[in-house]
Amino acid sequence: MQFYLDGYNPGDPDILAAAPGAENQPAGLPETVDVLIVGAGPAGMLLAAQLSTFPSISTRIIDRRDGPLQVGQADGVACRTVEMFEAFGLSEKLVRESYWVNETVFWRPSPDDRSTITRTGRVQDTEDGLSEFPHLIVNQARLLQHLSDYMLKAPTRLVPDYGLEFVTLTIEPEGDYPVVVTVRDVGSGAETSIRARYVVGCDGARSRVRDAIGAEPRGDFANHAWGVVDMLAVTDFPDIRLKAAIQSADEGNILLIPREGGYLVRLYVDLGEIDPNNRDAFRLNTQEMVIETAQRVLRPYTLDVRDVAWFAVYQVGQRVTDRFDDVPADEAGSRLPHVFIAGDACHTHSAKAGQGMNVSMQDTFNLGWKLIAVLEGRAKPELLRTYTTERHAIAQGLIDFDKEWSKIMASPPTDPAHPELGGVDPAELQAYFVKSGRYTAGVATHYPPATVLTAAATHQALAAGFPVGMRFHSAPVVRLADARPMQLGHAARADGAWRIYAFADASGQRVRALMRFLAESENSPIRRFTPEGASIDSVIDVRAIFQQGHRDLKVEELPALLLPRKGRFGLIDYEKAYTPDLKTGPDIFDLRGIDRGTGAMVVVRPDQHVANVLPLDAHDDLAAFFGRFLLDRR
Repeated sequence: MQFYLDGYNPGDPDILAAAPGAENQPAGLPETVDVLIVGAGPAGMLLAAQLSTFPSISTRIIDRRDGPLQVGQADGVACRTVEMFEAFGLSEKLVRESYWVNETVFWRPSPDDRSTITRTGRVQDTEDGLSEFPHLIVNQARLLQHLSDYMLKAPTRLVPDYGLEFVTLTIEPEGDYPVVVTVRDVGSGAETSIRARYVVGCDGARSRVRDAIGAEPRGDFANHAWGVVDMLAVTDFPDIRLKAAIQSADEGNILLIPREGGYLVRLYVDLGEIDPNNRDAFRLNTQEMVIETAQRVLRPYTLDVRDVAWFAVYQVGQRVTDRFDDVPADEAGSRLPHVFIAGDACHTHSAKAGQGMNVSMQDTFNLGWKLIAVLEGRAKPELLRTYTTERHAIAQGLIDFDKEWSKIMASPPTDPAHPELGGVDPAELQAYFVKSGRYTAGVATHYPPATVLTAAATHQALAAGFPVGMRFHSAPVVRLADARPMQLGHAARADGAWRIYAFADASGQRVRALMRFLAESENSPIRRFTPEGASIDSVIDVRAIFQQGHRDLKVEELPALLLPRKGRFGLIDYEKAYTPDLKTGPDIFDLRGIDRGTGAMVVVRPDQHVANVLPLDAHDDLAAFFGRFLLDRR
């Protein structure tokens, strides 16, 4: 963590200096705003957190609720999501407070007495080396509180406006603030208008923003019902503190998720198929009825529920909205988007795979840096077209996966004595769980070269462990200047900047030549695309990883670009150069398949996805890649 750049300031270094006027904002919504976010759920709050760091961007987030969420809703936090939260400096809080999903157990009807269940399998939840972070369980309300705290400490001191609901919008063909939004005060019913450059609808499965732009959800309607209960209970079920997939012979299935705090547990209880002639009948299931079903599924074990923190019944449907912005397909080449939707407004599915909240936040992590780049004048507005292209494909993949997973979870187990009755073999359930581990961990997202942001994997062999289009998979290194062991990926912040990780060649000559090019050449993307007066790493942040141990290199002999001068005092940033962690290993060059002879450049997007892999001497190719979407600021 770096601070004191512009002078010593005592106190909490997470509290950044407030932008002018940020701490004395007038009540009510302003007449105009750069970005209006509708919905203060995970997708909306993650987007707001990104934008809150930029005083030049005016942002407001509204929500029809009367205050922050307190209980219930989503709870699974995938490894990839924790990686994203690290970019906000929030991963330690999540990891400390959460339940860690270390192993998953599988239960099926006992062969001796099919009215009871027995354990049939136990697997590691996340494969070794998949991420430096575990799979976590934490209350969605608490996760949102972390994001809210981050916003309060950001320069804009952004606070959600609760008690305001979106009514409708219109988009004017011209003007600096072309989106006119009507907002209603939930308490008084009074309506007002606000103009925005961009609007992002994160307002859930019944999204009014989605309706206002004429986007349509497509797919299967709900066909299966589940009850979910967060409870404090006394039980003799031995795996109450392990994630468990439980199949009974005749009473249905349970997905058991231990919760944070050591005592709370969540049960997803199978309520069976939905009657197409009476689709709302499942809502008649009461809390008591769902608990009684769970007690029958768990026999011969007992479940004595002492307190219920949250209860809900819901239906499972898999749907994807046809587009994620306001531009119809037949106008995509002639219009620029100004309204976007994210999260449940785009895709709805079951909660069994724990992907809803995670994929929703990935939506806005993708969109946020693009809005920043356009609003700060770093990139052309055409960049925003890539949001729908990239995220719609991811959402469709999620639905395809969820259909298969939900079908397996809702199916009864096979009866060895009556195989003709069908069902799912418990071994098949366990095998599918293991097979889909990368997907549920959130690290399977791949952006193909369908937009200007992702290059063809022509030089992938130079850095085989950093696949183009996949998230940048962090690894241990040692920071050269202070010998601190750390994760390389943790050097990146949610600041809208691109990263170039330059892995040095054996002689070190190519990486030094690259640093000279980036620092001195008229064709350098840093010199071309960084605004005058801005920090040298504000648009493209360059880091170098050398092959030697940290005691075999001299800081004073580093290229000047790796010791940049920053801030009003021209202080030196010593945190740009790294070496392998040879003490605890493994060596990052070996772990990520870096060609030791030639080295490699790994270009990483602000949302932590690898955009390009190039040879260290591919200077012109590097400049051309950034020239595809960044604006020349000279």
